[in-house]
Amino acid sequence: MIKKTCLLAFFVFVTISLFASVSLPRIFGDNMVLQRDKPINVWGWGSAGEKITVSFHGQTRMAKADKQGRWSLQLGPESAGGPYELKVTGKSGPARTFSNVMVGEVWICSGQSNMEMQIAGWGRINNYQQEIAAADYSAIRHIKVPNTTALAPQEDIPSGDWKVCSPETAGDFSATAYFFAREIYQKLHIPIGLINTSWGGTMVETWTSKGAFEQSDEYKDMITSMPPLADMKVLAQQKKEALTKVVLGLQGSMPAAGEEAQYASADLDDSKWPHMKVPGTWEQAGLGLDALDGVVWFRKVIEVSEADAGKAAVLAAGEIDDADETYVNGTKVGATTNYAAQRQYNIPAGLLKAGRNVIAVRVLDTGGGGGIYAGEFKCTIGDHELPLAGEWSFRVADIAMSTAVGPNSAPTLLFNAMINPLIPYTIRGAIWYQGEANAGRAYQYRKGFPLMIMDWRARWKEGDFPFYFVQLASFNAGNGNSGKGSSWAELREAQAMTLSLPNTGMAVTTDIGNATDIHPKNKQDVGKRLAYIALHNIYGQSLEYSGPVYKSMQASGDKVTLQFDHVGGGLSTPDVYGYLRGFEVAGTDHQWHYAKAFIEGNTVTVWQDGVTAPVAVRYGWADFAGEANLFNKDGLPAVPFRTDQWKGVTEEVKYTVGK
Repeated sequence: MIKKTCLLAFFVFVTISLFASVSLPRIFGDNMVLQRDKPINVWGWGSAGEKITVSFHGQTRMAKADKQGRWSLQLGPESAGGPYELKVTGKSGPARTFSNVMVGEVWICSGQSNMEMQIAGWGRINNYQQEIAAADYSAIRHIKVPNTTALAPQEDIPSGDWKVCSPETAGDFSATAYFFAREIYQKLHIPIGLINTSWGGTMVETWTSKGAFEQSDEYKDMITSMPPLADMKVLAQQKKEALTKVVLGLQGSMPAAGEEAQYASADLDDSKWPHMKVPGTWEQAGLGLDALDGVVWFRKVIEVSEADAGKAAVLAAGEIDDADETYVNGTKVGATTNYAAQRQYNIPAGLLKAGRNVIAVRVLDTGGGGGIYAGEFKCTIGDHELPLAGEWSFRVADIAMSTAVGPNSAPTLLFNAMINPLIPYTIRGAIWYQGEANAGRAYQYRKGFPLMIMDWRARWKEGDFPFYFVQLASFNAGNGNSGKGSSWAELREAQAMTLSLPNTGMAVTTDIGNATDIHPKNKQDVGKRLAYIALHNIYGQSLEYSGPVYKSMQASGDKVTLQFDHVGGGLSTPDVYGYLRGFEVAGTDHQWHYAKAFIEGNTVTVWQDGVTAPVAVRYGWADFAGEANLFNKDGLPAVPFRTDQWKGVTEEVKYTVGK
């Protein structure tokens, strides 16, 4: 019996070997871009021992598959050009031919939602219709790696197609990546390939390999003590039970059968419901709901005057993560499933009455942050605006924590599924837009972010390839500032400190953020500022690529003089009176005071009448730093900074698996 089983297995193996076709990872495809001026890595699978021939633009190279059927080779460097064909031939099955292949510059484009944000998808960036109509750049190509997790490093992505940029396809491109590529193309006129491997709401730890953590003093205890990934479902169930106790402590019970149907009613007695400040995610509310996914109802009473009763109105309910159903006095006025869409719902005439009216919103969160969290938030009746921000009653109707492994359930999951399969595709470098999900652990990001960059570089084996990233834009995540502490300012500082790694660059975007929208719609300038770094550092363009960077300070009496690098053509401010905003000073008492500041030549003088002996200065040190207005004459904003090293609010917070 054993002999028969072994013989059957042998015949199965021989049959598979004879008829298996030579294959390549899905990152190879029609319309792809191959990296110019470097050896071009090509690899794939075939039968064990099979001889593989790769032909491209007059080159022919051969390889032999190993015992596992894997083969690899390098084509010689090519100059920019195309279109060409790449042909791969083996003895098993038909040849693979990839057409319309270009040679140019290939960039990995990664991070969370602000990189994932499309030109016309859920984000709908500024002027998206005009941008799509003008997106006629056949030399720019884009591929989106599917959002996928994996418990172990994968060799391939599940799907993916290279798209040629045109008005028909560009709407699905990463907006930041597209504007980065467009700026470079308009200067150099060479093909640009964008490999978009990004996923909204993800932490830096999920993009880093297990091996990197094992070699890190900061993370090795975490990775060695982590429960087996196979036990993640058990861990998720334990967390759900713990969360249920928190919810019951807030509201006493979960809804009985049929009870939820009453929550939209204006007559419902919600006096015993707990309260939460809105807008803001429930993770930020400090109520212990950090891990909550599911359904939460929010209710708000508004008072309408006799004069406005019965009139039609418009309800602006901001952005709701992920989906909502919104009611006014028990009548449904709208529903949206796009978490980044600004809700604008019409309230029909006759629905509002004089006196007490109730707005009820059913929020469904399927993962990540949840709640009514950003955007315009008001009810407009004719010329009158009723603000809606403030305390709302709420009640959790369903706890739907998934026991599936999500992208942040454990470290390495996205490295395994969305980075490892791309290695060793030859690239020029990477652009990155992430950090929002790590703001609560900003101090640790000082080590986590550089660790990921060094990890990618080590595994790609292309040396210290260029790695350019976007510093967090301005967003009022938690009203953070110098007085109460700002996790977002500390995250920006961690990003700026990462510039100590060789061949890195940072695009500052504090001036183009939005206090109420974590997904600012001006992605044009984000892409351009990333491109300026590449054009200067890689492509030999003579231009300023950074705003002013703090260099040194000198205190004299009650005044501080600040010096900067990257002043370009000189320091400037858009304020017509020359007033600088965003500066603060403190004395030895560590108490911060908004400061007066003026440009004097290529320096800035800062003081505050009440601080006679300043010892420290901060600039742009807040979640929302959009009022900071120091630039250079090249139009690039100054990098937020602090001269002190006083303890921040995130210094003690460490990464915990699944949080």
